[in-house]
Amino acid sequence: MIRLIIKAQKGDDRAFLKLFQQYQDDIYRIAFTYVKNQSDALDVVQETAYRSFKKINSLRNPEYFKTWLIKIAINCSIELIRKNKKVIQLKPEYEEYIGSVDEDISLTITLQDLLEKLSEDEKSVIILKFYQGHSFREIADILNLPLGTTKSILYRAINRLRKQFKEARMYE
Repeated sequence: MIRLIIKAQKGDDRAFLKLFQQYQDDIYRIAFTYVKNQSDALDVVQETAYRSFKKINSLRNPEYFKTWLIKIAINCSIELIRKNKKVIQLKPEYEEYIGSVDEDISLTITLQDLLEKLSEDEKSVIILKFYQGHSFREIADILNLPLGTTKSILYRAINRLRKQFKEARMYE
């Protein structure tokens, strides 16, 4: 594995491709958790491949290749989300076709809805811990945070999720 990384850093395209293919499913799952659709998740995988290929020489410790890739994928996902937030999805003149805002809409709450209300750091820690199964140390490395801060963020996020869930349940 380390040999492949060193080969890739020396410009071996095949070595890089072989390495990236080992982790592309993990990258896709992380991206999908953030962007919530297949098309955007595939775009994130592609952008991650491009950026990691261009920047492989900046990887100082080959043993952290997977962590480095995941960090790039998270950053690409967050950038895509921010970019998409700037896009206006619907023109007001089309509102009559989708119904009035005043109509009664049944409240359904999902974990995904609750996660959307967390900060980027909180969301990242939750996803990496519970969706991807990373240890606190790995999460701290991926997000470039101190271990204690990572734990604090997780516990704060869990408490916020619990509070949001209780509040949402009161309105049902």
